[in-house]
Amino acid sequence: MGMNDGTIPGQHPFMARLHFLLTCFTSSRFGSWVARQKWLYAPSLLNFGYALRTTIASLIALGIALWWELGSPQWAPLTVWMIAQGSRGKSLAKARWHMFGMIVGTLIAFGLVASAPQQPLLFILLLSGFIGMLCFVGTLLPGPASMANYRMHGMRASGFTLSIISLDGIADPSHIFEISMARATYITLGIVCETVISSLFQFQLTQRARNRLVDNYVAAIKPTANTLGALLAGERDALRKSAEMMATLASLGDQIEFAEIEMGKHEREGDHARAALAGVAALFSRGLELAALMADPASCGASWDKLASDSRSFLLSLPDRLPNSAAFSAIMAELNDLRATSRVEAANCLAREMEMVTHPPVDVVAETVITREGQAVHILGDMLDELATSLQQFEASRNPIAHDHFRYPIETWRDWRQATGNSLRASVSMFVAGVIWITTAWPQGLFFLMFVGIINSLFSTLETPAVATRAFLHGTVVVTAVAAFMVILVMPAISTYEMMAMCFIPVMMVGGLAFSNPATILGAVAYNLFLTILVSPFNDERMLDEITFFNTAMPLFLTMAFCMWMYRIFLPLDPDGVRWTMRMQILQMLRGLARRPYPLRPHDVIGVSIERMVRLLNTVGGRRGPVVDAYLHGVLSGMTVGLAILSLREVMARGNLPAQAKRNVQDMLARMAQFTGRYGGHYGRTEHATDAAVAALVRLEQGETNLSQRVEILRALADLRVIAAELKENRLFFDASSPYLDPVFQ
Repeated sequence: MGMNDGTIPGQHPFMARLHFLLTCFTSSRFGSWVARQKWLYAPSLLNFGYALRTTIASLIALGIALWWELGSPQWAPLTVWMIAQGSRGKSLAKARWHMFGMIVGTLIAFGLVASAPQQPLLFILLLSGFIGMLCFVGTLLPGPASMANYRMHGMRASGFTLSIISLDGIADPSHIFEISMARATYITLGIVCETVISSLFQFQLTQRARNRLVDNYVAAIKPTANTLGALLAGERDALRKSAEMMATLASLGDQIEFAEIEMGKHEREGDHARAALAGVAALFSRGLELAALMADPASCGASWDKLASDSRSFLLSLPDRLPNSAAFSAIMAELNDLRATSRVEAANCLAREMEMVTHPPVDVVAETVITREGQAVHILGDMLDELATSLQQFEASRNPIAHDHFRYPIETWRDWRQATGNSLRASVSMFVAGVIWITTAWPQGLFFLMFVGIINSLFSTLETPAVATRAFLHGTVVVTAVAAFMVILVMPAISTYEMMAMCFIPVMMVGGLAFSNPATILGAVAYNLFLTILVSPFNDERMLDEITFFNTAMPLFLTMAFCMWMYRIFLPLDPDGVRWTMRMQILQMLRGLARRPYPLRPHDVIGVSIERMVRLLNTVGGRRGPVVDAYLHGVLSGMTVGLAILSLREVMARGNLPAQAKRNVQDMLARMAQFTGRYGGHYGRTEHATDAAVAALVRLEQGETNLSQRVEILRALADLRVIAAELKENRLFFDASSPYLDPVFQ
């Protein structure tokens, strides 16, 4: 049969067999493992570029240190790997804070050795205390508890510098100044080399940073718009099923600072971008209020259906239209039309209510339906207003305004309890390691203690240090094997720096590629940090003998085992305890919002709730389940109730509520100020007080003819209905009579 008769030729038997074998291979366990190693044999261009430039920078730093005949040149390339990041902004931020941390650590080390030159126990006590203090301060700094937090990295660098200088200096106190200057020189050399080399690999940095701000906002608004669209289509649980979406806003917000650094001298793009992301979070919170009101079927009438359908269509089309700057005017015009329609529909509902109550007898059923629909339309209008504000801030970040003085500072919510725990964990681990060194008189004990100080400085500020050190141990095992190969077989045959650099390139490239892969990042940190420490290139012919290598590798391995053990037995992470504490903090927050004369602001409530969700997900390592989902829903519920309480207090502050309605709301807030969450054998008093306030305001609203007072009653009633719905739907979470939710799902 010919090729030109329209038929498709059959596959060649050899190719068919090859395709079959490839399919079997990729579907096998070994094939899937090979596919997961794609980061190594088929990296992306950006990841390969990061590994290449960092390898070049570290080898240049090592070469300069050898050229200057410094005593411990391996610390220079180690510093390069400590601060090198995938983006220019991250690298610059880490470099600045690493320099700051080096100065702080050097000064502390100098004073520490001078204070206790021949008192080992006092020295260990002071060293442990300072390491703990640095971890305490680092935990309280803004940003997530991750390795990418550059402010926290400054405190890690302080602990790192303090450990390597003080433990070298205590063995020779008379030369502490020379030792301090030498270590500071290595670190400064590494910072300068990485900063200079990484700058050569960046092109159109400012434009790429601006584009990243746009991409971040689109990445935030797309899932939010889709979820809100599902809510407007009638899926009330859509927002609660997407609770982790709020947690992603925190990571996107962190990227803004790096973009600001990359842009250099700029206007207020970063402030506007932060305000835009905060608007997305506020938009999500308005959706939660709307979902609570939609629990009543009366909220969804004809006016609501039309407005909800139009709003849903707009939200679903928004993410694809936003990247086009020319379409922004049309987007805002369409959104403003929707906002105007929502106000008109809310006013129409209010006019129909007034018509009914001013012409008795009142049809209670019909009036209730109109009231519920009007409240839902009003909240939808508020949600569209939040979206408009967020979009305006986004446009200001994309097209900066000249001489702009807008400010939106970075917010941080400190957890003093977590900071204290991290500090104690680091201090006690350091002290126990020091006692082991003193009591055993181990010749390599200083190496052991130094590595313990480094590990504590790096990991004690993380939320799951035991998990992090386990991954770090895996990287340590790999780097020990690679370093053994280098020391025993490769380095003895090398007598020039050029040949040594050629041998280092492939093993360093592997470490750089592994760092670019999220699944291997912690192990790669250990690999990159300790490679040059274990190989220890010097300006002599032999470089390093096998005995010295063993005496360096063994303390390193024992350090990892010791730190893993300490993190598991002393103040270990208890997921149940973290969740229980979180529930108590939410109840405490709700009491404070109802009682304090100056409560948190709405965006503070949203920010604290996002931080709690991030910590909850970090605690379980991303593993979801019914218990974690219940807690995520509970955190969202606590945020919704808190925002409703603040809205109630705003209604009270305006002073337009009738006296009876004001007393009912005050009684409910007084009960909320004592909210313990103990439902136990009696009916929840806070829930009962909320239901009573709802019933009382419904009766008042049905007979209120004063327009301004009726509007205030309806606003207060909407907030009370939101609180009542949340307390009922999340009773298991708020019920503090049971310590944990876990048994409910067993």
